[in-house]
Amino acid sequence: MTYFVGIDTASASFVAAVFTRPDRPTHGPKSFSNDAEGFAAFHDWLQERDLPKDEAFICLENTGVYSEALCYTLEGQGFTLALLHPRAVWKAFDDPRKSDERDSQKIAEYGYRYHDRLEPWHPHEAVVEQIKTLLSTREQLVEQKTATTNIRQALGRKAIQTPASNEALDATTDHLKAQIQAIEAAIRDLIKAHPTMAQMVALLVSAPGVGLLLAAHMLVLTEGFSKPPRYRKLASYLGICPNKDQSGTWQPTPTSRGYGPPMMRKLLHLAARSVRTHEARFRTYFHRKQAEGKDTMLILNNIANKLLRVLCGMIRNKQPYIADYQSVHPRLLQPGTRS
Repeated sequence: MTYFVGIDTASASFVAAVFTRPDRPTHGPKSFSNDAEGFAAFHDWLQERDLPKDEAFICLENTGVYSEALCYTLEGQGFTLALLHPRAVWKAFDDPRKSDERDSQKIAEYGYRYHDRLEPWHPHEAVVEQIKTLLSTREQLVEQKTATTNIRQALGRKAIQTPASNEALDATTDHLKAQIQAIEAAIRDLIKAHPTMAQMVALLVSAPGVGLLLAAHMLVLTEGFSKPPRYRKLASYLGICPNKDQSGTWQPTPTSRGYGPPMMRKLLHLAARSVRTHEARFRTYFHRKQAEGKDTMLILNNIANKLLRVLCGMIRNKQPYIADYQSVHPRLLQPGTRS
């Protein structure tokens, strides 16, 4: 690749800047409308500057629906592109200035600096994108139901009752419950219609504490099980990997970073609570660590990490859960190493 394009996207427009190398001037920043007309104008803008698509690496901040249409269009035109986490770009520059134009230049320079670490983006299979949308929709509906239920409970404690309000909130809660059930049924139907994904989901739910939602989130994270998950990288991404925080003799309890996809983290935490209660192996581990004086939340986070490692192994090996499975270090399998 000989040039890098940084794109900062917003709802109505996006700004593009080109970076080649530090001793050469860049092109842009240039603003375009975030629609089909703007996408065509951006393509023409590159051609007018003799910047061929086969020598381009386009970097965009992952802004969800704002960048989605542009990504699909550029990938369809044959461009190589990567989606960047906004925090990664922000951490790479000690620059408090903030504007769409400046951000596009930072993104372009970030691509130049770290292009060897970036993974090219490719569209999800349609069913994966649909399940991802359904999971997001369900999460929003659950939040609305929780808020409505809390309001209804608060009104139920009032000395003077208002039947019309109570009835409206009860009806809203019932409607939201029905919609959540319909969303879950749609997720099941989509998975069932795809034999390979259905088989992998069936394997995952054989593990203790794992239900449809957790399996569906793993499906999305692995892009339909097309990418074998790497446990350490995934744990870090989800925000459950304990981070060491030490200075001299001061060494507090390791904690997770606390950000990442919140629903997946919540589901793993709920699964950890379930196996702590119902699975002898994890219950023994929990009580042993508790006797050592470990914090309860830390132990549950460790169990969540263990579950995630198990799920990654099941996906990688395409095997169901084995309750009495024992991991063996490869060195012990070599001749002459066993006593």
